[in-house]
Amino acid sequence: MSMIPWLRGDAPFPPVESARDDLGGLLAAGGDLSPRRLIDAYSRGIFPWYSDDEPILWWSPDPRMVLRVDEFHVSRTLARRIRGADFEVRVNTAFEAVMRACAAPRDEQDGTWIQPEIIAAYVRLHELGYAHSVESWRDGALVGGLYGVAIDRMFFGESMFAREPDASKVALSHLVEMLRACGIPLIDCQQETAHLASLGAQPIARGAFVRELDELIDLRHPAALTRI
Repeated sequence: MSMIPWLRGDAPFPPVESARDDLGGLLAAGGDLSPRRLIDAYSRGIFPWYSDDEPILWWSPDPRMVLRVDEFHVSRTLARRIRGADFEVRVNTAFEAVMRACAAPRDEQDGTWIQPEIIAAYVRLHELGYAHSVESWRDGALVGGLYGVAIDRMFFGESMFAREPDASKVALSHLVEMLRACGIPLIDCQQETAHLASLGAQPIARGAFVRELDELIDLRHPAALTRI
């Protein structure tokens, strides 16, 4: 960690161009998870991600996986799910429950990065109108969903879960329609995965991503999704 800047107090983030691409885009360590720090991070193309035995780690990978709402791919199976109204979709009715479901152990993962302090920090962002959940429900039970952060005309996806097939995809489809209605064109998906690619997400260079953020985010404006 000697080559990674340590954030103390209100110290600013280093330029994202200095991120260690040989370490997956690791930019800095330390700091805190205050709303001001988190909003500043996202607006610069930076996000926190760390395990329970690590300090707070801040990342800005290159390339960056993004989903343009007009390029969201709806498969035939998913389209049938949506038309059939298999799930009741709600927005911001169970934010913390969605986070805890996303933090639950998964077969393909060893542990989770969504620590209690992460949950507390994003619940605070939710209370301030910046963090949002989209949820799939069946018979009164939460069976899938996602959460993320909205700042002006940008949505930063964080995590999703499904307890039934396609439950998270239906929630994502609903989010896409919400964003389109709000004039929010881009979802940050952070890391490149085959699952995200199958939904229409594509990698772009970090520099191009940051330039888009500069065009889409004005920190004088509240989160656009608070209009819904």
